[in-house]
Amino acid sequence: MTDAGYQPQYRQIEQALRERIAALPPGAKLPSDTDLCAEFGVSRMTARNAMERLATDGLIRREPGRGSFVSAPPPHRRANRLMTFSQEMRRTGRVPTSRVLTRTVRPATASEAATLGIHQGRSVVVLRRLRLGDDEPIALESTVLVGTTADAVLAADLETGSLHETLGRAGFVLYRGTGTISAAAATSDDAALLGIAVGEPLLVERRVITDGYGRRIEATESRYVAGRYGLDVQFDVELPDDDAAPSPG
Repeated sequence: MTDAGYQPQYRQIEQALRERIAALPPGAKLPSDTDLCAEFGVSRMTARNAMERLATDGLIRREPGRGSFVSAPPPHRRANRLMTFSQEMRRTGRVPTSRVLTRTVRPATASEAATLGIHQGRSVVVLRRLRLGDDEPIALESTVLVGTTADAVLAADLETGSLHETLGRAGFVLYRGTGTISAAAATSDDAALLGIAVGEPLLVERRVITDGYGRRIEATESRYVAGRYGLDVQFDVELPDDDAAPSPG
């Protein structure tokens, strides 16, 4: 049986480098593929795979003949990749912190159970946090996690620490997510916590994240102040249907 906490070698290298990059200035040189092979005891292909994932996310730039360097932070997050909030803030030069508003274990509601793929009434961990960058409120985040995460989540420092890093250390390797992005007007509760006026626009992201076995671990709604946060989207252009294409001539 495969260990539920197993993580491929390239992912281990990638996560280790993400932590280093967060503390480095733009332009800092990173270890070469050969250096990574020696440090982590892996093949060149494994090291290159980890570095290419970082390059795809825009965290580093690869310059043939010169090496790999930390990229300047983009103003927005790419919608097709998920970084932790802490990583995002550090990349933009801001200090991430959180204020824990709710952290408790209780039975799952019907809606929560359906979202996480568990039976209604099973234990879930409910976590609600105000996310800040340089002490400025950025988002109001409400998360529901499967009950097996309780020991790790209840004991963790989630004021200055990362939830996803906490889950990873506990053996919950988050692998893939699906989500939706929409707009909403700030409620009175949003306004009071985020320091904005009632009715101001919010960017609302709802996501569900699974582990490598497809098991749903986390469901989160993040309500971002639209003027303080953005998402960059990369997409393919779909060709028109044949019967809708203009005729030649």
